[in-house]
Amino acid sequence: MDSAKLRLSAEELRLVTDPGFILTKNAIIEKVYVLFGILADDFRDMIILPNEVEAMAPKIARGENYLGLPYVMLDYPRGFSIENIMAIRCFFWWGNFFSITLHMKGSYRNLCSAAILRHFSMLSALEYSLAISEDEWHHHFGEDNYRPISAMDEHEFRLLVTGHPYIKIAKVFPLSSWENMRILFGKAYGELGLLIAQTVK
Repeated sequence: MDSAKLRLSAEELRLVTDPGFILTKNAIIEKVYVLFGILADDFRDMIILPNEVEAMAPKIARGENYLGLPYVMLDYPRGFSIENIMAIRCFFWWGNFFSITLHMKGSYRNLCSAAILRHFSMLSALEYSLAISEDEWHHHFGEDNYRPISAMDEHEFRLLVTGHPYIKIAKVFPLSSWENMRILFGKAYGELGLLIAQTVK
């Protein structure tokens, strides 16, 4: 084995000898958990959901390795099956951003696509993006995964919404918005709820 691969850089040595770095990271993750717990309570009364989805309680989960970095996510609603998905996911990604995503597939996609198309102008003006990747489980906002709706015309938007096997509409917030995230998430949740409401009429 190449011994050079075992050597620590000066910065790596500084971090490995400093427990404060990990303790601070853990404290930040815990604060995200608290925020998402508050949001879960907020969200329960904000929009009307299909009965089979409303029955599923909010879920908060964390991981250490989305593209190498820690993350926390809140799913509510969270209706997931192989064929059908209705979910709104709030996401914290260390070093990158907060985001909120409406994820529709199968019967829910079919029910909501007309409402989504009618709200093209709103989604464009409010700086939402539309997923374009073949992989529906990516969360990053690279140009191969999401495109700003404001960068599309209505015809292109329609083709993507009707031609894709799933629909994901998302909005990203900088981590510098930390102090306002309860308000920002709540506002976006209400906006995305306009699209879900079509499924319970």
